[in-house]
Amino acid sequence: MRQQSRILDLIESPSDLRTLNDEELEILAGEIREEIINTTSKVGGHVSSSLGAVEIILAVHSMINSPKDKFIFDVGHQAYAHKLITGRRDAFKTLRQFGGLSGFARPTESMHDVHFSGHAADSLSVALGLAKAKKLSGGDEKIVTLIGDASIAGGMSFEAINNIGHEKLPLVIILNDNRMSISESVGGVGKHLRSIRLHPQYNDALNAVKYGLMRFGSVGEFAIKWGHASKESLKHFIMPNAMIFEELGITCLPTVDGHDITALRNTIKDALEYDGPVLVHAITQKGAGYKPATKDPELFHGIGAYNIQTGYPISEKPYSFTNAFSEQLMSMASRNKKIVAMTAAMSGGTGLKKFAEKYPDRFVDVGIAEEHLLGSAAGLAKAGYKPFVAIYSAFLQRAVDQMVTNVALEKLNVKICIDRAGLVGADGATHHGIFDMAYTKMIPGFTVIAPSCAHELKCALKTAAAVDGPFAIRYPKGSAKDITDTGKVLQGQTKKEIAKFKIGKSRTLKKGNDIAILAFGDSVLDALEAYQMLKDRGIKCRVVDMRFVKPLDTEAIADAALCTHKILTVENGILSGGAGEAVLAELSRMNLCDGLKFRALGIDDKFIAHGEVDKLKTAANIDYKSIFDAAVSLLK
Repeated sequence: MRQQSRILDLIESPSDLRTLNDEELEILAGEIREEIINTTSKVGGHVSSSLGAVEIILAVHSMINSPKDKFIFDVGHQAYAHKLITGRRDAFKTLRQFGGLSGFARPTESMHDVHFSGHAADSLSVALGLAKAKKLSGGDEKIVTLIGDASIAGGMSFEAINNIGHEKLPLVIILNDNRMSISESVGGVGKHLRSIRLHPQYNDALNAVKYGLMRFGSVGEFAIKWGHASKESLKHFIMPNAMIFEELGITCLPTVDGHDITALRNTIKDALEYDGPVLVHAITQKGAGYKPATKDPELFHGIGAYNIQTGYPISEKPYSFTNAFSEQLMSMASRNKKIVAMTAAMSGGTGLKKFAEKYPDRFVDVGIAEEHLLGSAAGLAKAGYKPFVAIYSAFLQRAVDQMVTNVALEKLNVKICIDRAGLVGADGATHHGIFDMAYTKMIPGFTVIAPSCAHELKCALKTAAAVDGPFAIRYPKGSAKDITDTGKVLQGQTKKEIAKFKIGKSRTLKKGNDIAILAFGDSVLDALEAYQMLKDRGIKCRVVDMRFVKPLDTEAIADAALCTHKILTVENGILSGGAGEAVLAELSRMNLCDGLKFRALGIDDKFIAHGEVDKLKTAANIDYKSIFDAAVSLLK
């Protein structure tokens, strides 16, 4: 039972923090950690990142007046403490559940959430826009943004930093430096930040000189500008590799312990008083306060229910599409030295860790830089290599231009392996991979395939390696059962040979002439369940695993139309521009629409919230019951 003596139980709004002293805020930080651990042990969540940011969030909210002042999160998975002190304490137990709290900041959920923070590296741009609006309207609100060390290395962040330094608008950037993204941070910016952490002379000097000069208004600002202008300035003398943020026009305060409430509040106070952009460099520990999370922060970045005492997940992860992808790519790489595996800060999530260990010279992690990922893949392909790019569907959206101009325009041999395609569950709208079929099939030259099971995925990878040109393979999150050519669903993996597909050819799993269900990807499993329900009613249903989204199997489509006169398509993706619309366009092109009953099932023109995948499929009308109902309706 909750103890009512907790400080946390008295906090209904961030303004309540201003009545607490530093010691009380430290106690509150401990209570918040306990609440995060107790809740996520039952429902899962982004544990390590949120535990690492508790003191920063409390320090900021104790110094600003939200929601008038704006506190922007770069990626909301570090915002659990923010949720707990902004009126959502009692609802916190519903975190990431269907109908419950989002795992990210969400403006429709609270007036204290500035923007829907699900993807990395966009917060600085949003913050600058708000700072510009403040100047235009003559407002006096404060603007603070919290960004991680991996996110600040993203391309969009660099674009924003360049602009922020030019605009010189008052804005506080808090860099949460825990030396991690999801996996360990990579790249030159990470090395640069480490070099700053390792230079006590730099911090001591700035603390004595520049940090103090800020307190003297225009005189201090002049002295700082003079120091910047002089090549013999103290900064250049002490640390020749000057901070890139300073060089771009952003004033940087000395590094601060991100778990020291007093130091954080003093630093943030000074930053808020400065008339210009300021960066506060806070050193934190991912998972702080919970030993299992500090020991394995990557596991606890996003985890299901777990045992608090041991830190072990309560249930083992089933064999997944990601596992199948990893196994097959490793197998192919052992025989083909031209295969290179690439990802953007997601080596663990995309199943490439074992590849990286076995073939380190043929593994590339570019960090949170999806545009650069596709661009560099194009360069590898130009040189005769065969890059396999592993990326989540929702993150691939950021690199559509590179898919068009760098890859497809030159017909390069880049293979894009799109993990987390379709509805992904608890992470919600920013992470659902519902658009990839639409934006890949629209690009000239791309072959797009949606395998229905683990074996089909392995065959798809083998096919992609064997053919030239751009190739996209989309597959969902979660368990991967195998489906035989007769439509039997196996719990384990099939021993069947991994064979190459004939491009643009489907497979018919169930025969029937009353109605045809043309299913794409993991929707084949739902179609087979609907088939059994229809069979029990005496309805002879044809089920076709379409395999290819582009090129479509026009022969199978025509045969289904001519034999059944009733076609139902189903896909785990957006309807607009999706596979179902493409099937209808082919039917129209072949003049087969007269007398045909047709319906496409997919995600309607709306964003889907978070929750368990089965519940989301039901809500979106793409589960097996919805397929059954739609088929019965077509037969009337």
